[in-house]
Amino acid sequence: MSGRTRMTLCAAAATLMAACALLPLVESATWLVQAAVLLAVQSGVGAAARRVPLARPLTVAAQALAALLLLTLVFARGRAVAGVVPGPDAFRHLTALLQQGADDVGRYAIPAPLTPGIRLMLVGGVLVIGLIVDTLAVTLRSAGPAGLPLLALYSVAAGLSDGGSGWLWFLLAAAGYLMLLLVEGRDRLSQWGRVFSGASRAGGAEPGGTVAPVRTGRRIGAVALGVALVVPLALPGMRGGLLDSAGAGVGPGIGGGGTISAVNPLVSLRDSLNVDQDRRVMTLRTDSPNAESLYLRIVSLDDFDGTTWKPSQRHIVGVPDPFPAPAGLDSGVRRTEITTTISTADWYAQDWLPMPYPPSGVRIDGSWRYEPVGMTLVGDHGQNTRGLTYQVKSLDVQPTAEQLASAAQPPPALRQEYTKVPKSLPADVAETARRVTEGTANHYEQAVKLQDWFAFDGGFQYDTQVDAGTGPQAISRFLKDKQGFCIHFSFAMAAMARTLGIPARVAVGFASGAARSDGSVEVGLKDAHAWPELYFEGVGWTRFEPTPSRGTVPQYTETDSSTKVTVPDQAPPTGRASTAPSTAPSSSAGCPPQLKRLQECPSPSAQAALPAGGHGPRWYTAAAWVLGALVVVLLLLSPLLWRARTRSLRLGAHGRGPADAPGHRLALWRELTDTAWDFGIWPDESLTPRKAAARIIRLGRLDTEAAASVHRVADAVEQVLYAPRPAPVSGLAEDVRRVARGLRDTASRGIRLRAVLAPRSTARLSWALVARWAAVKSRVAALAPTLRGPRGQQG
Repeated sequence: MSGRTRMTLCAAAATLMAACALLPLVESATWLVQAAVLLAVQSGVGAAARRVPLARPLTVAAQALAALLLLTLVFARGRAVAGVVPGPDAFRHLTALLQQGADDVGRYAIPAPLTPGIRLMLVGGVLVIGLIVDTLAVTLRSAGPAGLPLLALYSVAAGLSDGGSGWLWFLLAAAGYLMLLLVEGRDRLSQWGRVFSGASRAGGAEPGGTVAPVRTGRRIGAVALGVALVVPLALPGMRGGLLDSAGAGVGPGIGGGGTISAVNPLVSLRDSLNVDQDRRVMTLRTDSPNAESLYLRIVSLDDFDGTTWKPSQRHIVGVPDPFPAPAGLDSGVRRTEITTTISTADWYAQDWLPMPYPPSGVRIDGSWRYEPVGMTLVGDHGQNTRGLTYQVKSLDVQPTAEQLASAAQPPPALRQEYTKVPKSLPADVAETARRVTEGTANHYEQAVKLQDWFAFDGGFQYDTQVDAGTGPQAISRFLKDKQGFCIHFSFAMAAMARTLGIPARVAVGFASGAARSDGSVEVGLKDAHAWPELYFEGVGWTRFEPTPSRGTVPQYTETDSSTKVTVPDQAPPTGRASTAPSTAPSSSAGCPPQLKRLQECPSPSAQAALPAGGHGPRWYTAAAWVLGALVVVLLLLSPLLWRARTRSLRLGAHGRGPADAPGHRLALWRELTDTAWDFGIWPDESLTPRKAAARIIRLGRLDTEAAASVHRVADAVEQVLYAPRPAPVSGLAEDVRRVARGLRDTASRGIRLRAVLAPRSTARLSWALVARWAAVKSRVAALAPTLRGPRGQQG
């Protein structure tokens, strides 16, 4: 088997090994078999094109065309000419499938069903990565840079999955890459052996042959793989769940304390609002008489930057037993301790534990940590909620309107932290808050006014098609358009409450689910929700519900039963529901007359869905970041890659015939002088080869052996320049390598790094481009008179 054939097989195998990291993202693995078959055909086309041989660009084009035909055959056969040649209908169908796949990625939680769109994205992505790897490693004969597309493929998978067994997929991808490097190294070493090694000794390989370098390469690969596995343990990485972990207390750390820092858990919520397939997240049983109003809280967002809300960095400790009393709750406020048993689905992998608020104790297996400010539990050392059953004791706090209205001022530190609003917040947000709450006497009345304005009186519509909004004008735009979903309502009410001096934050979790005949409550993806929490001294953090047709309005906000109405009971959120905007009042018989007069009768609508273990950037955002990073890395490494390619061509197996010897010797001399240039010895074209050699030896402080090699190459070049028949000389390529080693040994560390990462001799590339551009201009100038015709000729 030839070296090219081995490299082709290894490139395809490395691609498939890296693609295995995508397996946890979907429910079925059949796509990988399909991708393997198509990748084998694509690689075979490349091998055949190189055997012809075709030019390198034509080889890549042939493989790309083969990939297109294969994708057309598999995914658009009925719309293609002869079932394989894509036409306009086939391209439209493939584009529609890709769009469907993008929608499915945002719609389904991991593992997602293998829809046709997702299948096309997976198979097509593997073919594209396989083409890039094959081009770099086989067509261009440079296996090192081929690791970048493999890394991109693994990074996309790692960024989207929950990371439960990410190390296994990393090992598989790394093994494929190391295999690729090893095969390329063997091929190169075998070529070097034919150039400069003598006859093999009897009884085995000679010392210093190919065995020692190969063994050294294996050791280097093993050390690099070990470093790659150990170093990430000390660095923050991508993990699944609502929040990323940092520090010693969460994730793969050492436990025992630390902090948690979080990103916005609602980044991907908007794409999940229109999910078609609702999935059971958990089932709960509770002894609370108000199970229909039992919210399950995951995390609180208390850091407001004027655009969005996100969790602050918090200290975490061991789980206390029992939990401390919630902040601000006095003994005079009525409360009832309730017990809730929660069983989560096997696919629901969440870092943060859903619990009723405020919790007073929890019985749960596994490794968990406690965040005191938010009274939340977060998984430690990769712990998540997948397939758990746990019991939570919590307080059903039942304040009266009088207690909330007479609440004292909060502590100064708490008031300062939770009433901060940035200067970038538009002024009309505070002006609207003051206008809506005009005539109120205290913070409680202001809060109720804000809630009722959003839910009943303000003419707002619940619409899942509205974008979540970005920039400092997002809240202001929502107040004008009056269309949005739970993110808009909770964010806006919390921000407006802060402008009025009311401490506020946003909670994320699940609204009450659907009651079942056996007395349990089923909570689905469509029950995911966000709501504001406002602080009242003596009561603590108190839930409000500004989102129309969602959840339940708290009883303590119903100040006047004769005029106040609550959101009526409706079809459970976990059932099928329309996601269209509520542009017309519902004709449901359960809608009270008060709401009919206000034209605010709620209609069933799709609810917010938080994908299990999923937050952070959408798939194409992650892919864009990875591709952008890949481009940056390629640009930074382009001098290194160009220099390595040039060195390989000059020292390669060419120029072996008598007619090619002069050109080969001149190329070796150019390589020697360029290597010296890379190590800081600038070339002097005015010197003869003999004087230039003496200068390189003197400035490079070369030892006797390396100096002799310089002189041998210089003498060979002088024979080409001056002798009528140059004498044959062997081993010149090894002489150049020996000189490079000598220069490297005498140079400082900084010069060695510069010679590798930013070699000075790459300036020749710009000179070549300038010369080529001048030649093009000369040709155009020479053709100009011919195109104009003879002077004076009439047309």
